[in-house]
Amino acid sequence: MLHLKSESSQRWLDQVEKHTDLVLIDHAHCEKKAAGTALNLIFAYVEDEELCREMTSIVNEELEHFHMVLDLLKKRGIKFLRLKPSNYGNQLHELIRNQEPQRAVDRLLIAGLIEARSCERFGQLRKHLPDAELRDFYDSLFESEARHHAVYVRLAKHYAPEKEVMARLDELATAEAAIIAKGYENARMHS
Repeated sequence: MLHLKSESSQRWLDQVEKHTDLVLIDHAHCEKKAAGTALNLIFAYVEDEELCREMTSIVNEELEHFHMVLDLLKKRGIKFLRLKPSNYGNQLHELIRNQEPQRAVDRLLIAGLIEARSCERFGQLRKHLPDAELRDFYDSLFESEARHHAVYVRLAKHYAPEKEVMARLDELATAEAAIIAKGYENARMHS
């Protein structure tokens, strides 16, 4: 369903357990970036009405999630601050082809893979975190990430035949698995 080629490692779960506060702060930044990605797609592909409507819904939902994480940070006395992000997103965006319509396909599929990885990680967190409130919080977000992934993959098929889109998704998912396997030195949602 999520088209991922790997599961999150124990290394990542250990990072989260040791630095939950940093992962929560990074999570807020990720929700904000996800809203920005959807908004940028509206600007780039304004002629695609279905895409614009779907992205508007995603922007609103991602901003709602951003506020939910901010509220959780405040409740826990954790100050929201700027963090150096992991290099996960930048490495994925380097894979985007330059020419349209391939560029549209790649932008949508990469956004979908990021949502898929977030969904997979939320699934891990809802199972493994010792903190019941956080387990419930990540459980509440799980389905929306899976839905966003499916929307991005479906919309990519507006720009290329399904067989081509799915072959490219397979290539990008392989690259994503390699990127996530390398990890990142600091605890982040996508480290």
